[in-house]
Amino acid sequence: MDRRRLVPAIGILACLSFLAALAYPFATGSVSTYYTSGTIDPLFGGLLALVTVIVLAAGREDRTDPALAAGVGLALGLLIAIMTVGWLLTARSDVISITWLHRYALTGTAASIPVVATWYAYELDVL
Repeated sequence: MDRRRLVPAIGILACLSFLAALAYPFATGSVSTYYTSGTIDPLFGGLLALVTVIVLAAGREDRTDPALAAGVGLALGLLIAIMTVGWLLTARSDVISITWLHRYALTGTAASIPVVATWYAYELDVL
């Protein structure tokens, strides 16, 4: 398989893993106090992850310029990661009923999105 088609597929999987980690507290309950305890709500990052899936899929299938898709994916991925880290650093620990491991798993999956988007731009010889 061509790496120019493989890397955006990995980016789509990174976005879907972030969305899965974001959806985990909905299965366990008390989402409103969990996500709104920080200054930035990471659910906005979920919306941006959905847009990033569409952008990377369009670049993968050549429905848009792949270099543009890599750049937009990188910008959105950085915004998702910054928002999630901001939530991680400011979320109150006394309202968190879910394990602390989820917070770091969510941040790790968010950080993987700009890493893969950078890799995609590298494969396209944009960087």
